[in-house]
Amino acid sequence: MSSRFDEIIDRRHTMCEKYDGIERAGRPADTIPLWVADMDFRSPDCVAEALHRLADHNIYGYTGAGTEYFEPIRSWFSTRFGWEPKEEWLVCTPGVVYGFSAAINALTQEGDAVMIQQPVYYPFAGAIRESGRVLVNSPLHEEDGVYRMEPAEEMERRIVENNVKVFLLCSPHNPVGRVWTRAELETVNEICLRRGVIVISDEIHADFTFPGHPHTVFASLSAKAEQNCVICTAPSKTFNLAGLQTSNLFVPNPELRAKLQKLMNVLHYWRPNVAGIVACMAAYRGGAPWLDELLPYLAGNVALVRSFLSKRLPQLRLVEPEGTYLLWIDCSGLGLSDEELADLVNRRARLWVDEGPMFGPGGEGFLRVNAACPRAVLQEALWRLEEAIR
Repeated sequence: MSSRFDEIIDRRHTMCEKYDGIERAGRPADTIPLWVADMDFRSPDCVAEALHRLADHNIYGYTGAGTEYFEPIRSWFSTRFGWEPKEEWLVCTPGVVYGFSAAINALTQEGDAVMIQQPVYYPFAGAIRESGRVLVNSPLHEEDGVYRMEPAEEMERRIVENNVKVFLLCSPHNPVGRVWTRAELETVNEICLRRGVIVISDEIHADFTFPGHPHTVFASLSAKAEQNCVICTAPSKTFNLAGLQTSNLFVPNPELRAKLQKLMNVLHYWRPNVAGIVACMAAYRGGAPWLDELLPYLAGNVALVRSFLSKRLPQLRLVEPEGTYLLWIDCSGLGLSDEELADLVNRRARLWVDEGPMFGPGGEGFLRVNAACPRAVLQEALWRLEEAIR
């Protein structure tokens, strides 16, 4: 049965980074882009309807996000995750990357150490190094096809030896697809509380988890965890709204929140854009049925890749995702260097994906593939990859 998500929409000439960036990057015009993490699906109808009402009103003055804005967000997190954020915790930012970068700058000093778990979303490393902080890696390791955090004693040793001030957590994890269990998060929380380390938790992919892998909001672990963290959220991944640049950080601890707000005031960022406010409210109010239809479709795309690799490209291995729509594929079975693998994928297969080394140590020999596209597009990409390899 056909799905609304099977529709192939021409996104060219819409200032779309994913497609209009093909020519700027000097790639073949027929390249299939499966890199940047946005979806090739129309956002929920409720979002379009709300933006049409805004356009009809036709006044786009200064705006503020108050209780009317907060309430749909609160309801979403309460209903989907059993977590009740408070309005005074909310700090609006124009994107999660901006948000965690601002939090790092507000809560640490130059020369302070920040811990991450590589391979991980590459702006994590950039946000640390470009702000003059010191990157400390607590490397993930793969065990029986599943990525794990390093043993607690090793993680704590690194924190102590490097005097780590902030733990920048990716939850669910991009790119390895782990949805951390409550027990794993409790271990991180216990270590960080014991060693005085603040947790900044990027939870932008929280709505994309597969059955049996529920997402746990870090702040929900305990009262002490709540007071020691910054929770970074956004409707952008969930409802395909990244271009509207709206994200919502929750900072329960008033002292930490005051430090972040002070930096925001220095940067003179006070007001989210009106289109982002309207879209966020509409999505959280009315977008649940759309998301509940999307999740099985994405699971079907994952199943397509799993089956194709198993039957036709056994040299490649899918790391089974527990969450996100980003697939982490081990290509080491091809016996190619990262440069040779990039040439095979980019030039011969005419695909644009994110190459593993971008994500730091542990990414060698891997590709990250965005599976949030119509199934026919994903199928064509797999055929191209097979042809290039053979």
